[in-house]
Amino acid sequence: MKRRNKILILSLLGVCLIAALFLASAFGAVSISMPDIFKMALNKIAIFDFPTTWTAAEETIIFQIRLPRVIGGALVGMALATAGVLFQGLLRNPMADPYIIGTSAGAALGATIAMFLPISLAFLGFGLVPIAAFLGAVGTVFLVYNLARVGGKTPIISMLLAGVVVSSLMASIMALLITISDRLHLSLHSVYSYLLGHISVTGWEQLAVIAPLVIGGVVFARFFAFHLNALALGEEGAAYVGVNVERDKIVILVLGSLLTAAAVSISGLIGFVGLVVPHAMRLSFGPDHRLLLPAAALGGGAFVIIADLIARTVMAPAEIPVGVITAIIGAPFFLYLLRRTRKEYAF
Repeated sequence: MKRRNKILILSLLGVCLIAALFLASAFGAVSISMPDIFKMALNKIAIFDFPTTWTAAEETIIFQIRLPRVIGGALVGMALATAGVLFQGLLRNPMADPYIIGTSAGAALGATIAMFLPISLAFLGFGLVPIAAFLGAVGTVFLVYNLARVGGKTPIISMLLAGVVVSSLMASIMALLITISDRLHLSLHSVYSYLLGHISVTGWEQLAVIAPLVIGGVVFARFFAFHLNALALGEEGAAYVGVNVERDKIVILVLGSLLTAAAVSISGLIGFVGLVVPHAMRLSFGPDHRLLLPAAALGGGAFVIIADLIARTVMAPAEIPVGVITAIIGAPFFLYLLRRTRKEYAF
């Protein structure tokens, strides 16, 4: 694809992401006009000094409640979609998603243990549950990698099998804790909410920690586009064109896991984003990772923002888990794209 076309596609996706940000910021329990939000933002960053046509309460709602959550949703979508592309390329498996090697099970067990413990903790705006989920996700990937490593190499099949076994073990431990703990019985709704996904950003302090991780990870992933293209040839083919396969496995695995862990720390387990968005972008724009990685990040951010908007407004004041919305929207849309192409899927 020509460079001009790539720039046009990414520009359009960027516009969609920004439009989704403003749209989601405008709607909620209190609706605020998008022109007012735009003026507030420009006044806040001291570019213009528009006359105030909104109330102080509306400004508080936008900057202290709604905008942090919307930006958090964008970061979650960017992280999960990018991680999905990385894992699909690394494992050469179209069914791979960010949770395939145990990240979700580790995060869920970590969050469950945090709810089980009768202690409270706050660090950089994060409570014990998101911290434990992050550590659980990263720790599980480290465990799976070491279990799969044989003779200085990490076979893909061994990694997948180890991920399945470790995930099953951790899911069983989590079920056991829920069964024997009265404390978790009382927190069952919180456990359920975490497992189905919920954007839980309470302020800018959390975003100050998560945003550099996600944005840095998305940018860094772009440098591995050639390596992922080469891995599509198989490990021998990639090595033939100069790729250090074992080194790249480690780097891509760590990068995808950190992106996923950062996402689950503020959102729980939102499914389908890391599976559907990469495939939707691949079906629409082709398998070249030089375009696929940034396109998936922008598309994933917009997708989660819109899904979260639907989740908190369609049955207001009640909220639907975001993971339910991403599945309801994502699965039919993916099937539509797959049928529309009317050709064999190219991975």
